[in-house]
Amino acid sequence: MARELLKGNEAIAEAAIRAGLDAYFGYPITPQTELLEYLAQRMPALGRAFVQAESEVAAINMVYGAACAGKRVMTSSSGPGISLMQEGLSYIAGAELPAVVVDVMRGGPGLGNIAACQSDYFQVTRSAGHGDFRPLTLAPATIQEAIDLTGLAFDLAEQYRMLVILLVDGNLGQMMEPAELPPFRHNAAATPEWAVSGADGRPHRIITSLYLQPEALERHNLALQKKLALIAEREQRFAGLYLEDADLIVVAFGSAARVAQNAVESARARGVAAGLFRPITLSPFPTRYLAPLAPRARAFLVVEMNAGQMVDDVRLAVAGRAPVRFYGRLGGVEMLPDEVMHAIEQTMRDTRVTKNGARKLDAEVQR
Repeated sequence: MARELLKGNEAIAEAAIRAGLDAYFGYPITPQTELLEYLAQRMPALGRAFVQAESEVAAINMVYGAACAGKRVMTSSSGPGISLMQEGLSYIAGAELPAVVVDVMRGGPGLGNIAACQSDYFQVTRSAGHGDFRPLTLAPATIQEAIDLTGLAFDLAEQYRMLVILLVDGNLGQMMEPAELPPFRHNAAATPEWAVSGADGRPHRIITSLYLQPEALERHNLALQKKLALIAEREQRFAGLYLEDADLIVVAFGSAARVAQNAVESARARGVAAGLFRPITLSPFPTRYLAPLAPRARAFLVVEMNAGQMVDDVRLAVAGRAPVRFYGRLGGVEMLPDEVMHAIEQTMRDTRVTKNGARKLDAEVQR
């Protein structure tokens, strides 16, 4: 299909429709409201379910119910709304239901502001509400990638009976750029064998996350952990640039990675062997691909629009084999390529190589 100028929120909404979205439940919050508004027109016109719920708590529980019926279902929100959904997210995770959640991040904590930020990282990678579980989290850096990953999110959710989160920041939700939408899928609307769809002529099916006996809940948790381990083995994704000869590796995701890429290009033009590692799956984090770069890299520079969250996963992957420095801007302040370029040059200057080959960084954080 032809490329066209698309706005991020609307592109994600249309990509979900074309991926077979059966039902959407949500509540307005900037900077994702255009996604809800777009679906409010398109879904009823296609004979599909759309409900503007009375709150984010109501919306996620409607998602829970529709997912129990085996429907392709989605909600979207931003940081404060995602916070309100945590109980429902945990129920969905505990019941092993497929569902897609789009988080268009804004500044925080609290009400914060409506500017682009990346401070929801911990919230959408460390847990799905309460309990020992993590969602599968995808982070696009362009509108085209957001479109592509939206379709993938539904496929992964159904493949693993899993909660999948598409994590974008306000920049990607609000910006416009050329992209190509996929064709409509024409999948048979078969009801999954586990779904509750009426028990006429068959035994009852029960979907629950309630296990009153500790031993039973432990068995359930162990099964969930086994699933997460399988996902971590199969689904780690990243994109790289100039990693073959990189002396300093910049790690960034989302729109911060776009700024970082510009800075890496400038650094290489000045003779600095910089490279870019961009995680696409934030959970599972692509440790398998980042870790082998640690023994030969002089240092790593993690660039985020927050106070330093993904940097923890980078440090775990590097495991002390190379210095890791963080550079970030907070509260929705936009970082510029020149800032990241300066951080690259400063990190190279501050990294000392000792006689035994060890690399030492004078300070871990630069702002």
